Amino acid sequence: MFNSDKVTPPVEVWMQFTKEGRKRLAKLMLIHGISQREMAQALGWSSHSYVGRLVRGQVTSVTPDVAARIALTLGVGIDDLFLNKAHSSDGQGAQPKTGRAA
Repeated sequence: MFNSDKVTPPVEVWMQFTKEGRKRLAKLMLIHGISQREMAQALGWSSHSYVGRLVRGQVTSVTPDVAARIALTLGVGIDDLFLNKAHSSDGQGAQPKTGRAA
């Protein structure tokens, strides 16, 4: 028999962008000569505005896939830029902060 009390709710995982990670992103992009537009292209995005929002701290979390692609593009580990965060769908845990453009 199925007991719904023992079912673990799905967990949403995202990568929290730290202030230090944001600074490292900007510095690494500068060192590698990668513009926001070029980073967006490397990530498969059609617009560079989201990269700009990451650099400015208006967006503070991304999916694990995006975090991995950013780290790969810059030749660093994911942990050098992001913290791993999780949130269960039962309402427990911190919510990701995505921010909005002003």
